[in-house]
Amino acid sequence: MRGAWGESAACAFLEHRGYRIEMRNFRTRFGEIDMIAVQGQYIVFVEVKTRKDDRFAAAREFVTPQKQARILAAAQEWLQSHPTRLQPRFDVIEVYGTEDSPLPPRIHHWENAFGG
Repeated sequence: MRGAWGESAACAFLEHRGYRIEMRNFRTRFGEIDMIAVQGQYIVFVEVKTRKDDRFAAAREFVTPQKQARILAAAQEWLQSHPTRLQPRFDVIEVYGTEDSPLPPRIHHWENAFGG
């Protein structure tokens, strides 16, 4: 499944850059957060969008205002049950490629992509 492959690629990408992955696929009645990570002073809520290519649209364009609202609500629920002094941040990671490609995926990381 392309989504799971993309999330694994994004996870490895973040870990290579010093992020500590706290949780993957956090689900609530409001929605899902693909990844929750810690980087410095931030607790980072990450939405991963995986596409074969960006010929028709950038993957981040699929993080609509409605999707952002669901992620924000899910993050609030997570924060209520996991108190932290870290500053929340909402990132989007685009992963382009396919699992069976001999080429590594192209990954774009948009820090602080949205927020409330």
